[in-house]
Amino acid sequence: MGKEKTPRSYKDNQAIAKALNVRVPPRKARLVMDAIRGKYVSDALAILKFVPNFAARAIEKVIESAAANAENSRPLDERTGRPMAPLIRENLKVVRCFVDEGPRMKRIRPRAQGRVFRILKRMCHITVVVEDVAPKPRPTRRATSGRRAQPEAGARQARAAVAGAAAAVAAEQTKAETAEETTLTEAQAQAAAADLTAKLEQEEAVEAAETAEPETTEETAASDDQPAAEK
Repeated sequence: MGKEKTPRSYKDNQAIAKALNVRVPPRKARLVMDAIRGKYVSDALAILKFVPNFAARAIEKVIESAAANAENSRPLDERTGRPMAPLIRENLKVVRCFVDEGPRMKRIRPRAQGRVFRILKRMCHITVVVEDVAPKPRPTRRATSGRRAQPEAGARQARAAVAGAAAAVAAEQTKAETAEETTLTEAQAQAAAADLTAKLEQEEAVEAAETAEPETTEETAASDDQPAAEK
């Protein structure tokens, strides 16, 4: 019988990364590790960026490796035999991180009278476990109070006054444009009425002239016949 498979030391929604035999004393590495424990990966990397320590550079590489493993190097699913779905980098959080003591390199330092002092060059093993958790909550802006609130309140009132003045000016412009349009419409109506009146008067004059022409012709004929009868 073969040896049983060793179970994983992390969950399905977790990823792990290790760095062995790092040339950093464990005590110095733990001081940096305590600053990022429980942080999101993005926040942890931002913190380590401004830590002037060689241990911070080593821990930063381990966190980057753990995040890459969460995205690319997923374990196989026991039911399907296929790799699991990749985890989202923005939702990764450092849930476990610890530093173990590694081997020591022993050196000596010559001293007086033929004696030597021992020098221990300590190394460590860095382990980081990231987990896919709920998305990082966005910071909400709280309402300020006190002295800081007064300038903001004054600025809001000034903006409101400017907006009110702009709205009043826009309303006056709209009213003026409407009045101009109404005036133009009335003038157009009066001009149309005057044209129609002139046309009606012209037609009446033409009809009156046509009616008066036959009467004038009959009177002229009668006056011509009367002198002939007298002769």
